Amino acid sequence: MTEQHFDIAIIGAGPGGYSTALRAAELDKSVALIERDATVGGTCLNRGCIPSKALLTAAHQVESARMAKRTGINIEIQSIDFGRLRDFRTSTVETMTRGLAGLLAHRGVTVFHGEAALRDGHTVQVAPAGGAAQVTRSVKAGVEEPVDDTLAIHADDIVLATGSRPMPLPGNPFSGALIDSTQALEQNTFPSNAVIIGAGAVALEFASLWNAAGSDVTLLIRKDRVLSSWERRASMTLTRELKRRGVNIVPRTKVTHVDIGVNLGATVHYTQNGSSEERTAYGEVVLAAIGRLPNTDADWFTSNGIVLDERGYVETDEYGRTNVPSIWALGDITAGHALAHRAFEQGIVIAESIAGLDPKPVLEETVPQVVFSFPEAACVGLTFDEAKLRDDIVDPKETAYPMLSNSRMLMSGEGGSMTIVSGAYTSDPETELVLGVHIVSPIASDLIAEAEQLVGNHVPLADAARLIHPHPTFSEALGEGLLKADGRPLHTR
Repeated sequence: MTEQHFDIAIIGAGPGGYSTALRAAELDKSVALIERDATVGGTCLNRGCIPSKALLTAAHQVESARMAKRTGINIEIQSIDFGRLRDFRTSTVETMTRGLAGLLAHRGVTVFHGEAALRDGHTVQVAPAGGAAQVTRSVKAGVEEPVDDTLAIHADDIVLATGSRPMPLPGNPFSGALIDSTQALEQNTFPSNAVIIGAGAVALEFASLWNAAGSDVTLLIRKDRVLSSWERRASMTLTRELKRRGVNIVPRTKVTHVDIGVNLGATVHYTQNGSSEERTAYGEVVLAAIGRLPNTDADWFTSNGIVLDERGYVETDEYGRTNVPSIWALGDITAGHALAHRAFEQGIVIAESIAGLDPKPVLEETVPQVVFSFPEAACVGLTFDEAKLRDDIVDPKETAYPMLSNSRMLMSGEGGSMTIVSGAYTSDPETELVLGVHIVSPIASDLIAEAEQLVGNHVPLADAARLIHPHPTFSEALGEGLLKADGRPLHTR
C-alpha cells in the first residue's frame, strides 16, 4: 500500500470539492482531490447542470423558430437529429471537463481516481473504482499514471464533498421506464409522451425540454402549483405559462405506485384532491424528480463519529466545520440549497478557513435559485410571507411589477412576473432595504445576479432604485420595479 501526505484531502470532485481544491492551491496548500468517476466535475458537469442546459439550448432554438411566426418569419422544423444533438451535448461536457482538469493541474492539485473511504480524522484510504485494477493519479491534464491497488492519503484537513443522488419513489426503485434525471439525459431520443412526477427545478426543466421537442408531457404535482415553496405570484405565473405551452399539469396528486411495462412504458397510479379514487397516467417514460438524497450512507461517516441530522445531512457550522475538528463538509451533503453555485462559495469559505483567513460565511437566504424552464424562474432573498414572520424585520412590503410593461418582455411574447420584497431591520428601522426579488421571465437567470447583489449587500431601496438600466432591455424591468417599490413609479401606475 502506497502512502502520501497532503495538507488537504478532498473526497469528491464536484463543484464543492474542486472549488475547495482550486482556492486552497491558490493559498499554497498541497491538495489531493479524490474522485471515483473517470472525469472531474461531479454530477453538475457530467450528469446534471451542463448536459441538461446543452439540451435546453437546442430546445430554446426550437422555441425561437416557433415564436418567429409572430413577427412574420415562417420557419418549418422538419426534424430533430438526435444523434447530432447528443454529440453537441457530449462535446460540451467533454470540453468543460478537459478545461477543469487542465485548471486543476495548472494550480498544482493532484487528482486521484478511486473509491475513497475515511479511515480516521486524518487518513483517507483509496481503492480502485469502476473495475479498474489500480488507483490512478493525475498531475498533468489528461495524463494518468497508476499508483497502487491501495493508497493511504494522510492530510491535516479532510473535506467531504460526496454529493447526492436522485431520490426514488417510495416502494418503486428506478427500473425500466421509471427513470431518474441521469437516465433522462441518456435517452437516445425524445419520448413521444412522458409523465413527470415532481414540481421542482428538475421536473420543470425536463417538462420544458420535452414539451419543446414535441412530446406530450403530463406533470403530476402534490400542491396546486409548481414551485409551491416559492413566492406565490412567481409560482402561479410559471404554472400558467407551462400550461399555455401545452404541459398537462395535474395538481394535488398523490402517487400510490407505478406499474412498469414489460417492453415499453409505465403507468402511474395516483389519487387527486384527497379522494380514494385511483387514476392513471401512462408514459413512454416516467421521470421521478422528487428530490435528491445526500451521499452519506457509507458506514465510514458514522464510524468516524461524524454527526448527521435526521435526514442524513452532515451537521456543520457556518464555515463548514463538522463536529470532528479536522473534517469539513459542503455541498449537497449539507442542509440547504443543493446548488452548484452555493457549493462553489462553500468551497472558497472552507479553503480560506483552513488557511487561517477570516472569510464571510455563506448566508442561505442570499443564495440565488434558478429554474431553467420556459420561461425561466429565479429568486433570491425572502418572500413577503417569510419577511412578515421575522422578528428582526419591520414594515415589510411587497411590490408587484407588471412585466409586460417592459418593451423587451412584450416583444418576447412570454408571460412573466416580478415581485420585490422590501423592509427594514429592527437595528436600523429608518433604512428600507431590498429583502427579496422573485422573477419569471425569459432571462430570469441573468436578471437575478443583480438582485443578489442588492439583497446580499443590504443595499438601501432608495439607492437601488437610482441605478440606471440601459433602455430597452430586460434588465430595465428590475430598475422599474425598484422605482415602483420606492414609491416613484415611472412607466407603471
